[in-house]
Amino acid sequence: MNRLIGLVLLLAGLAYPFAVYYGQQHLAPRFFALLLGGLWLARFLSQGQKPGSRGMAIAALGFCVLLGLADSPTLLRWYPALISLFGLTLFGLSLKYGPPMVERLARLHEPELPEVAIAYTRQVTKVWVGFFIFNAALVSALTLWAPLSWWTLYTGLISYVLMGMLFAGEWLVRQRVRGHV
Repeated sequence: MNRLIGLVLLLAGLAYPFAVYYGQQHLAPRFFALLLGGLWLARFLSQGQKPGSRGMAIAALGFCVLLGLADSPTLLRWYPALISLFGLTLFGLSLKYGPPMVERLARLHEPELPEVAIAYTRQVTKVWVGFFIFNAALVSALTLWAPLSWWTLYTGLISYVLMGMLFAGEWLVRQRVRGHV
């Protein structure tokens, strides 16, 4: 059930910028708050005792409550920045308390990582921290000063292209480092 909720949240996040673009003319922000809040509440209730996930769910629920009370179309545009801050928090705290997030992911495929790979995963985690800082700052700037169409283009397409390029670039570097290219 937890994976299904995670998948629905992911799909809702992908569709969110376009839903805001279309919905701002047709739906009250409270409608978005209710939908998002329901998904995040389900995630919260299904998380068990995972502190980081529960903390993110509580923060997202707080955002949904604020959105519902304010019923502000402008507030709708802050959700992608919040999600970037979640990524920043997860990756950043993993650098402090370890193991780094990229190392955790790498160990899913290769449980016994050599020391050089562990150092490499730490550096890649730092790159992702930088990306999340950049993304949150740019989404915030677009929210404050850009037209809705620019915000939608960036949060609904360009940011995902940038993430894909980062994934692909890291994969190419990893292949070179491992001697496979």
